Amino acid sequence: RSVVIFGTARLIGDEREKFEALRAFTEHLIPNRWDDVRPPNALELKATTILSLPITEASAKIRAGNPVDDEADAEMDVWAGVIPLHLKIGAPVDDEKLRANIKTPDYVSNYQR
Repeated sequence: RSVVIFGTARLIGDEREKFEALRAFTEHLIPNRWDDVRPPNALELKATTILSLPITEASAKIRAGNPVDDEADAEMDVWAGVIPLHLKIGAPVDDEKLRANIKTPDYVSNYQR
């Protein structure tokens, strides 16, 4: 898989806009998480760079199966093939410092992508 995105990035400097971008990104990855965690403080916001990239054009390539090599390439004494990669969501692991009375929230236990 590969993706190429074209556009002109803009640095987000406004603190409120940065805050909202972080909230939106967090909620996209793990819905309902933002309200459970403390918001970033002023120093953390200052140390974080956020870019806005309006997508003007994009191209994606997705393919499965064996390589499609030219006959001349297939006759070379060089390995060719595919290395499969798998992304698997595992069971949540509590932080070692987590207090015993804090339960794993549903949005973590039921996390799927």
